Amino acid sequence: MGILKALREKISGPKKILKNDLGLFVFENTSEVIRAEKIIKKKGWKIRVMGPPPEIRRGCDLVIEFPLIEELNILRLLHDERLTPLEVVPVNSPLLKPVDLFQTKDFGRYLMIRAANMKLTLDKETLVIVNISGGGCPDVPFLAQEMVGKTIKDAPDPEDIGHTLCGYALKLAYEEMIKQCLQ
Repeated sequence: MGILKALREKISGPKKILKNDLGLFVFENTSEVIRAEKIIKKKGWKIRVMGPPPEIRRGCDLVIEFPLIEELNILRLLHDERLTPLEVVPVNSPLLKPVDLFQTKDFGRYLMIRAANMKLTLDKETLVIVNISGGGCPDVPFLAQEMVGKTIKDAPDPEDIGHTLCGYALKLAYEEMIKQCLQ
């Protein structure tokens, strides 16, 4: 079996996941996206939460990008958890490319990561969170109060203390900041 696989790869090259091998789950609201993300990641599938392309916006500002080959397995899992996407869209056109939620701005000593509408700024020398801004949700001042002035290692995870779309977006910025600064 290994010899056949090696011959196949020699002839056609290794199988690569192409953009058209991806799909998007569209949900009714952000809470469903957050719940689905947790369920799917817990089972080990590699997915990304993205901004939806304008052509498929249905009220929620987030979609889940997933490997299309796993569509039925993931849908079964979500069904078992009583969670059904509004739509499943294969990414087969450049117009359907999801929007990356992250923007990174390096200010020299400070690094700012924006995820959706939330910004997290860190002092790169001390790893202290110096600012949290953006959004318009009622928990943003509380999130800032709990996190600003603490190192990225010591600050609470926004997922544990936030309860809105802004808290979720801040969690994404926090995780991206950890990837960029601690790994």
